[in-house]
Amino acid sequence: MVAVPMAALAVATIYPLVFTTNVALKTRHEYVLDRLSPAGSPRLDNLATAWHSVGMARYFANSLIVVTCAVALLLVIGSMAGFALGRLRFRGSRVLFLGCLAALFVPFQVIMVPLARTMTTLGLIDTHPGLVLAYVAQFLPFTIFLMASYYAHVPTEIVDAARIDGNTLFGVYRRIMLPLGTPALISVGILNALFCWNDVLIALLMMPSARNRTLMVGVTSLRGQYSDDIPTFAAGVLIAAVPVLMIYLFFQRHIAEGVTAGSTKG
Repeated sequence: MVAVPMAALAVATIYPLVFTTNVALKTRHEYVLDRLSPAGSPRLDNLATAWHSVGMARYFANSLIVVTCAVALLLVIGSMAGFALGRLRFRGSRVLFLGCLAALFVPFQVIMVPLARTMTTLGLIDTHPGLVLAYVAQFLPFTIFLMASYYAHVPTEIVDAARIDGNTLFGVYRRIMLPLGTPALISVGILNALFCWNDVLIALLMMPSARNRTLMVGVTSLRGQYSDDIPTFAAGVLIAAVPVLMIYLFFQRHIAEGVTAGSTKG
């Protein structure tokens, strides 16, 4: 009984990708004649046009730079803060953790106007560092929460033994907690990379110029520019979707672990 709805869900999930791939391999004439038929002679011209002429290569590079820098900062700051809030007890630590938890429930639309004004004042609008900092601010509470939950389940005896051996708090973090937290770091890094890569709203707010657009914003803009050339638009969508699909295929186990990181002892 369960197999039927699961199969239907799988078909509903896979079909849009198959349809987009089929359209991207058609000529405009073939698409106008029959949208649903398989491509008669699959062509890569639309992919080449979207990559070079439309500017998807530049958008791809922008996304790669921003996502890499943002994820690196999130992992460094999030792991340190997670260790402090998950393992250390100091005045205000509980309040700080609850503050991070509360920040998870604040929609970006609530803070987008103050954020835009602050970034404009600092001269960070339409710059890669500005978008990186916006992503860090948006996704840092999630990262801290997962890392703190993971570190909270590390046996206390390990930390005590490291302290007895003469390690400072930073030494405990660098030599003990960081290696032990590698599975959680991988999981949260993948999730943050997906969040940043798929984002449209923050990137659209922070990057108004066409030259600095990220990939997803570039794909969104194609809808208006190529409304009469759907195969080229589909090629742009396919270029944007392939990296995400590859991440899901190769790291699906880590993504599942990231969702449940810290929920059980291990």
